[in-house]
Amino acid sequence: MTDRWDSSLYDDRHSFVWKKGADLIDLVASAPGERVLDLGCGTGHLTAKIAELGAEVIGLDSSPSMIAQARQNYPKLKFILTDARDFSFEAPFDVVFSNAALHWIPEADRVVACVVRSLKPGGRFGLEMGVKGNIASITEAIDSVLREMGREPHNPWYFPSLGDYAKLLEHHGFEVGFASTFDRWNRLEHPERGLREWLDMFAGPWFEGIPIEARADAYLQIEDRVRGKLWRHGAWWADYKRLRVLARALS
Repeated sequence: MTDRWDSSLYDDRHSFVWKKGADLIDLVASAPGERVLDLGCGTGHLTAKIAELGAEVIGLDSSPSMIAQARQNYPKLKFILTDARDFSFEAPFDVVFSNAALHWIPEADRVVACVVRSLKPGGRFGLEMGVKGNIASITEAIDSVLREMGREPHNPWYFPSLGDYAKLLEHHGFEVGFASTFDRWNRLEHPERGLREWLDMFAGPWFEGIPIEARADAYLQIEDRVRGKLWRHGAWWADYKRLRVLARALS
């Protein structure tokens, strides 16, 4: 399984991803004894917080690096390496939980089909992901810089509108009980290298096949284009916009 993730960089410099999603656990309100699947669990920090509530939780991710780090971080918990587009379990879950993972999978229809099949009737699907307009300043800068370099950009991200995602869930037999979008400006960890580290961590698919020197030059151009909007109070910020949903499987 191809792996592009650096789990150490993720934990060291981008912990805001899971920390800012921690209160999503309150939305799904898992109870002691419930079976919970953490879909796209990363390095396992939110999986562990769900387990602390007394739930029987399994973490699932397609990244060998992330799963290896999760198992190291929390050796008493169960983590499974598999694809969110093609998974199944013998015993159904009460809850499927997902934070900051589903915007990496354009085949959303396949993911939601797996989710609904894995839930008990009445089971809950609680998620947070990027929504339409997420990191718009960064995306526009990457796109324009790559085009000027003579390269055709390939956007790896899936940022649906609230309406489109709700329709997708309803199509697969979910009832959407809560859905909301909100802005979340995130201060990047390193004051000077923050944006470059963010690009290394999350924007790798845009720059595949580009030599290191050319990539470094592209990073500088991207910084120049977004500095007026994303450089604030001596630090880089990312213009995140998020979607949160709680849905219930009808059958």
